[in-house]
Formats: sequence, C-alpha cells, structure tokens
Amino acid sequence: MSNYLISFPAAAMVVPAEELPAVAEAAHAVIREAKAAGVYVFAGGIDAAVAPLRVAGDGSVREGAGSTSPTLDGGFAVLELPSREAALTWAARLAAACRCEQELRVFMFDPES
Repeated sequence: MSNYLISFPAAAMVVPAEELPAVAEAAHAVIREAKAAGVYVFAGGIDAAVAPLRVAGDGSVREGAGSTSPTLDGGFAVLELPSREAALTWAARLAAACRCEQELRVFMFDPES
C-alpha cells in the first residue's frame, strides 16, 4: 500500500459561484466513499486567507512562499491505496466531482515516518 496525493491548484477550478455548493457536495461525497472504503488518510483545502511562512533552521520566520515553491493553494486528498491504477480511479472520481483535473503523486516510503 502507498499513500497518494491527489490535488489541484485553486486556479484550476473554474466554476460559477452558484455551482460551488454542488461541487463541494460532490467532492464531499467522494471523500465519504473513500472513508467508507478504508482508504482515506486526510483531505482538505489550503486556507488562502492565511499567508504562507518560511521557517529556517535557526527558527527565523519570513512571510511568503519560496520563490521556487510550486503553487500550493487548492484542495487535496491523501489516500492509502494498493496500486497506481486504484489511485488513478480515485483521482478521476475527484476530478469529476471538482470539475477540474487532479494532479496525482505518490509518497516515497520512509520506514521512520
């Protein structure tokens, strides 16, 4: 089993405001199904109202994302799945619910984490 990150940047979701409640319900339905299937690890959305911070090894803090950081401002789900094919299936379900493409990544296994 591997953990997969299924995500999208906020700019990818181009949905009229009046349709957002239906999109949210559809996405929540997929997450409820993932929980029922026992594959849910966690999910959520990045709070765009809270600015990112960079914390250095010496404890100093600077505002803003790193200049080389990918945009991390949309929604995501982490699911524990038996195969890439299963991950593709769940990513497609989330893409349909959210009405936008999802990016799929796999976490490397680290026995100490």
